[in-house]
Amino acid sequence: MSRNISRRAWRVWQRNVDVYRVTWIVNFLPPLLEPVLYVLAFGLGMGSLIGVVTYQGAPVAYLRFMVPGVIAVAIMFWSYFETTYGSFVRMYYQRTFDAIVATPLTVEDVIAGEWLWGGTKSLMAGGLMTGVMALFGQVDWPWGLAVPLLAVLGGLFFSALGLVTTAVTPKIDTFNVPMFLLIFPMFLFSGTFFPIDILPRWAMLLAEALPLTHVSYLVRGACLGQAPPHWALSIVYLLVGTPLVTALAVRLMRRRLVK
Repeated sequence: MSRNISRRAWRVWQRNVDVYRVTWIVNFLPPLLEPVLYVLAFGLGMGSLIGVVTYQGAPVAYLRFMVPGVIAVAIMFWSYFETTYGSFVRMYYQRTFDAIVATPLTVEDVIAGEWLWGGTKSLMAGGLMTGVMALFGQVDWPWGLAVPLLAVLGGLFFSALGLVTTAVTPKIDTFNVPMFLLIFPMFLFSGTFFPIDILPRWAMLLAEALPLTHVSYLVRGACLGQAPPHWALSIVYLLVGTPLVTALAVRLMRRRLVK
């Protein structure tokens, strides 16, 4: 992590919060309504066809299994999209970054502020969706209180991953490439909608290497009230991986912004 990052990075975060507050009602609707749609589709629809799945050797209703996966996906999407499309628009089209670095803030402060804001978006999405799912009786308490902490941990990882993508993306249309090659496969094969132990061994090992798999493990453990498999490994994965990806994001974004 760069030594040029100061507490003034929170001013960038505050700027994004102020902008977000202007349209907060529209922005809050997706995390509030998405869980309802998922419960209807997977609970009354697909869930009635599948019934139960075997998870950690015990039968679990499919809706109960799927709900944590949906929350994990929201944690990834909200931070990754914020620091890809959102940051790119602020950097390239609105020239917001240029205006900020004309003040006493450094380039690294801008990058850190964007990274913190991405993690904050995951916290909002994870917290809101967990609250709505709890109304449907799909979250075990008090273990569900761990979900916001996991949202921050996973959100900061994907926020940094989004900044790495933004740093090497020449045009906004190019975001379709990492979306197709990385984000969409993680959405499908990270244990979000089915247990990955039913996959062939090579595919299961590949899925275990994906960050969303570990976020899914931890969020599912919190929602079901039982320790996930290899929970310590998943926490170490995120605790070690987040600063590494963040340091890479700061380096690449600085190279792009300072020419």
